[in-house]
Amino acid sequence: MASGVIRGLQQAGREVSAEEVELIRETVELFPLLSREELAHTICDHLGWYSATGAPKREACGKLLNRLEEQGLIQLPAKRSVPRGGPRGARGFTHQTDPGPQARGRLCELGRVWLEVVTEAEERELWNEYVNRYHYLGYKPPFGCYLRYFVVCEKGRLGCILLAGAAKAIRVRDEWIGWTRPQRLRNLGWVANNARFLVFPWVEVEHLASHILGQLARRAAEDWQARWGYRPALLETFVDPEKYQGTCYRASGWELLGQTTGEGKPRRGKRYKTTVKLVFVRPLRSDFRQVLCSQTLAQPAVEE
Repeated sequence: MASGVIRGLQQAGREVSAEEVELIRETVELFPLLSREELAHTICDHLGWYSATGAPKREACGKLLNRLEEQGLIQLPAKRSVPRGGPRGARGFTHQTDPGPQARGRLCELGRVWLEVVTEAEERELWNEYVNRYHYLGYKPPFGCYLRYFVVCEKGRLGCILLAGAAKAIRVRDEWIGWTRPQRLRNLGWVANNARFLVFPWVEVEHLASHILGQLARRAAEDWQARWGYRPALLETFVDPEKYQGTCYRASGWELLGQTTGEGKPRRGKRYKTTVKLVFVRPLRSDFRQVLCSQTLAQPAVEE
């Protein structure tokens, strides 16, 4: 596709370049199981397309996607029915996420601890509220394919985990994997990012965090297969060293690769810094490099 701005292609006052159309096409092909709304959010994040308040311009992006499909440049997933009622408008927290009874002591005193995949709408809303209330990064819609988990024991919920789309480009990770840029763009969907890990602040149980991460590594591929139709080969996560040292990740077999550069994701006409993060990875299969560097790795089929 020729470089530059495609003649006459504008949306919400933004000129869309050929390079951006190619990025949109790659994203649509990389995440074939996402809904149109999820694709719009992901593409807004890729293109840095935000309103003055910092919210992604999903409606404008959705219209752009429809136009590109009409021109035969992309093929979007089929439209899905949307339940009536929509999301809650209030930002206030409900009593459902009020602090629970203090939990201290040894891991064995909790009894069985397990991960519970969040599937129902009410549970998703509750998970979102817990993370928004108690995680220092708060909640924002996940990038790419995703899975939410509650951490549960017989006494109740202990925390939350989110797996989502991998970071698009991280130098230390990409050099460690050894893939080329085309391989990365094609196969990035086979890396899942542990984007949120929250143990509720009233839960203080030694070794609980590493125990949870061990379970996650053992079942993530199977759960992802059940939801998205294929098995990821690698988990990644980023830890802020000003707050944590990643001790629980080290204890559960994750490998520290190094640090991010602190360069923020390029936005149109902007360049900025972010805080440096520690980069941890956890292979989910022994041949993960062969999988991620494959030239013929098939994209997962779209669910009917």
